[in-house]
Amino acid sequence: MEAISNQNHIPLFHANETLPDQFSLLSKVLLSKFSNLLWPCTFLLVQNRELMFHFVLLCFPLVCFLVKHFLSKPSPIYLVDFSCLKPPSHCRVPFATFLENASMLEVFDSESIAFMAKVLHSSGQSEETCLPPSLHYIPPNTDHTESIKEVQMVLFPIMDDLLAKTNLSPLDIDILVVNCSGFCSSPSLTSTVINKYSMRSDIKSYNISGMGCSASALCIDLAQNLLSVHNNSNAVVLSTEILSTGWYSGNEKSKLLINCLFRMGSAAILLSNKKVAKKTAKYRLVRTLRTQRAFDDKAYSSAIREEDSDGKLGVTLKRDLLQVAGETLRENISILGSEILPLSEKFWYGVSVIKKRFIKSEGIYVPNFKTVIQHFCLPCSGRPVIKEIGKGLKLSERDIEPALMTLHRFGNQSSSSLWYELAHLEAKERVHKGDKVWQLGMGSGPKCNSVVLKCIRPIVGEYKKGPWADCINQYPILALD
Repeated sequence: MEAISNQNHIPLFHANETLPDQFSLLSKVLLSKFSNLLWPCTFLLVQNRELMFHFVLLCFPLVCFLVKHFLSKPSPIYLVDFSCLKPPSHCRVPFATFLENASMLEVFDSESIAFMAKVLHSSGQSEETCLPPSLHYIPPNTDHTESIKEVQMVLFPIMDDLLAKTNLSPLDIDILVVNCSGFCSSPSLTSTVINKYSMRSDIKSYNISGMGCSASALCIDLAQNLLSVHNNSNAVVLSTEILSTGWYSGNEKSKLLINCLFRMGSAAILLSNKKVAKKTAKYRLVRTLRTQRAFDDKAYSSAIREEDSDGKLGVTLKRDLLQVAGETLRENISILGSEILPLSEKFWYGVSVIKKRFIKSEGIYVPNFKTVIQHFCLPCSGRPVIKEIGKGLKLSERDIEPALMTLHRFGNQSSSSLWYELAHLEAKERVHKGDKVWQLGMGSGPKCNSVVLKCIRPIVGEYKKGPWADCINQYPILALD
């Protein structure tokens, strides 16, 4: 029996053969077996034309599906790097200086001065925040020329820094998006940047205005859509707010808030769908989402630029703004949660909705976004807003720290605040490979925009550069209340 067994056992490789020879022999054996199997089928199809027709008819949809699947699969979009403006120290406006200058203006009465003092001290921002030079004059110089100077002051340095960081030439930029809500010049801000850096004649440029604090996240969504149809391209997003034209010189309290809360800031972001970008990029763009409630009259007018009774232009922030913001935010996170949350969180949310409707139970379950998101960049609209959003999303003090500290150090920088928060996380070296970051922008309209990023490489040593370089070790500051 043993002899028969040994005779039937044929070794796959012979001991005296080298490894390449063994693989060659194996491939010949397999090819021979496959050919023996394929030949009768091929012969049968050739002999029977009707059978061949049906075979091709059955295979055609499968081939089309495979071709469509592989050709339509979008290229990943990478966030290569970003830069944030560090406002010059001579633009710093301590509270005492701000109030002293305001009191020297004839336009503000004592009640307005007292109101602005109260807002400043309860805003959550420090004495280190900055205003552009035009607002340091008495009275403020808010003409068009000063606004153009401010544009050059906040956009050109960050563009220079981004190009230096990424070793990119202005001629390598295929798409340029610039957002600024309150100032719309002619030529446009994109034309100003293109002229400064002598960019290509075929560059695709977009100038976004009137989108408020959500504009930066909105522009990332726009850049993503453009990159999805323009292969092998680089897109730069410049995000800022020009404050010179936003100054309000009247006494309506609902319009005075803007004077107290908004401060200098800007950011430049490089996105790319080029394969080589993966080698140096910090993040991959996972998801963007835009929602808005402009169809609702109450929501539409909750934050609106209009003239007061004396004909002075300003932005009115109404009392129901927080309620409107909550409704706008709820719709956005509901859609985003349905896409990214695990099944367990979706299940408990669904159960709570059913119980609320039929059993009249109290409250609806708030999904735990921390199961899929590690870091959060929230709107810097004010300390109460940040804490309320954090409470609504069940976030810890550490989770809302980037927003609170950005507000404290730089003030509300409108749309660019999200990038100062991300810079804060990087400077603290909290973002690790594989982590996801959720940037949440909310603005007038009202609208709410989300951007989800995934870190694809270690980010170390960022505290040595960027807007937090000289102060990151001082944060977090705990006693802000």
